[in-house]
Amino acid sequence: MILAIVIPYYKIVFFEETLQSLARQTDKRFKVYIGNDASPENPEELLSKYKDQFEFDYIRFENNLGRISLTQQWNRCIELTNNEKWLMILGDDDALGKNVVEDFYKNLNEIENESITVVRFSTVKMDKTGKNISYAYEHPKIEKSVDLLFRKTRSSLSEYVFLKSKVMVIGFKDFPLAWFSDILAVLEFSDFKRIFTINTAVIKIRISDVSISGKQDNLEKKAKATFEYNHYLITKKSHYFTDKQREVLLHNLSKCYINDKKNIIHFLQISKIYVMKFLIKSYFKFLQSIFYNYFKKK
Repeated sequence: MILAIVIPYYKIVFFEETLQSLARQTDKRFKVYIGNDASPENPEELLSKYKDQFEFDYIRFENNLGRISLTQQWNRCIELTNNEKWLMILGDDDALGKNVVEDFYKNLNEIENESITVVRFSTVKMDKTGKNISYAYEHPKIEKSVDLLFRKTRSSLSEYVFLKSKVMVIGFKDFPLAWFSDILAVLEFSDFKRIFTINTAVIKIRISDVSISGKQDNLEKKAKATFEYNHYLITKKSHYFTDKQREVLLHNLSKCYINDKKNIIHFLQISKIYVMKFLIKSYFKFLQSIFYNYFKKK
């Protein structure tokens, strides 16, 4: 088996649709690994309905690690896998189009011949009822991973397949709520090079009030993660970007502080970047924007 599909499980509300989408795959050359994050909602009875429809391993962990770190929960679920070469991390509320696995194998020779280590599928957003609420997001067949950051699109962990060796060596960066941990993984697992998109198969991404992306009670953690993500790219990975792209990243970082001016540590971190990079003129503009927004709110 070449492809492992890893499901970090916690919520049962949409889980059957995820399982149904796996059972409907036109190509069954995959194995599923389900890691239960000490959920109060036991999925074992539901799983028993699918035991003969696709191959899977299931384990319940005794501690709720996702409450502390979602990326650590992802990692321990990945450790359940065997000798598969490629892996997908599928949300327990997302669903695969029926030809996702089939089209992955159809393109695999080209993917490997191009030495590509990150594969992406087309996606569509769906609501809590399973109804599509967006057009299909398609992408260039082959593009530089950094380029996807600077064009208007969307991204989520479920739509990617990663070369497992890259995941094991590099790992996921642990941001709050794993917000931006997925997109950083795309950059790092691709070595900031190219990714391959399969637009002929679609993955449905759930947007609901029980998903991290749909919730509104976690905005403070999302803001913290947004700052840490942009700060990491500017301070650790800046050489992968053009001057114009670095300007955008720094602008995004500055906006994080302007939206939360109580965080003096963030202000000092941003100031250090401006000064060390000798961006004095830009730094004064940053300070002006702070004062402007302060008096505007007054």
